[in-house]
Amino acid sequence: MTEPSATLQRDPSQAWAVHRPGGRDVALMAVAVVGVSFSGPLTALVATSFLAIAFWRNAAGAVLLLPVLLLRERATLTGLRPRQLTSSLVAGLFLAAHFAAWLPSLSMTTVAASTALVTTTPIWTALAARVSGVHLPRQVWWGLALAVFGAALIAGVDVAVSWRALAGDALALLGAICAGGYMLAGARARERLSTSAYSIVCYSTCAVALAVAAVVADVPLTGFSARDWWLIAAITFCAQLLGHTLLNLVLSTVGPTVVGLAILLEVPGALLVALVLLDQVPPLLAVPGMVAVVLGVALVIRAGRPTPVTEPVT
Repeated sequence: MTEPSATLQRDPSQAWAVHRPGGRDVALMAVAVVGVSFSGPLTALVATSFLAIAFWRNAAGAVLLLPVLLLRERATLTGLRPRQLTSSLVAGLFLAAHFAAWLPSLSMTTVAASTALVTTTPIWTALAARVSGVHLPRQVWWGLALAVFGAALIAGVDVAVSWRALAGDALALLGAICAGGYMLAGARARERLSTSAYSIVCYSTCAVALAVAAVVADVPLTGFSARDWWLIAAITFCAQLLGHTLLNLVLSTVGPTVVGLAILLEVPGALLVALVLLDQVPPLLAVPGMVAVVLGVALVIRAGRPTPVTEPVT
């Protein structure tokens, strides 16, 4: 998991750029997508507070990655200054806000609708890319539109017509916006930090923020049933270690836009897992939405590296 420093991006504009992923990156993203696809369905099975779930998956993720940092990537800490951890801290705060918004939505609307809306993150990373001066190829925009349309189609099919469901949809969308901030800050942090160093700082910051929120909200962080503890362990392994950590690993080479679009594959993945674990059968109209998501992701991944917008010479 150690990357040579020469591979890390130094140009700030490239923190938002799209890069053509290699075979290794595609394989890692595929495993990560499978991992995050279990996040929503498994979380829906846990009876305890969502703040507690998010706290433990992040705290455990940070602790489990510590041996990797100390044994394999300790050299990356040489010469590291505290100010270089700022982006990791910001990413952790965005991640905490993402969990605090999205996880409650899983009990307010269907897993399919919540997952589809929370994976609209590429909309916000693409907008940030354009604002930062990066020109995205037309193929990226077509792929983005197609993938987001597919996610919206799935959500539109599964959303129940009720104020509670609408509130759940709004929370899932807010979670997507926060996830966009998490990816962008993470891309900047990964310019200088190894995967384990960045992940440990980010997850620890997220866990501390969630613990403070739990204290303020008077939510217990212990005293769960054995079943809930096992489910939290499964969520930590699948979603946190295989999901978020592997995505952090490829973030510095493919950029947050490609990572965000790859995560859209969580929509059909979560539908299938929910079908098995929760007996939630997706409506027939959700099938073309799943196909649209996959095709949209494929379009963006096939797009080449964008070029920064330049002012015309006068």
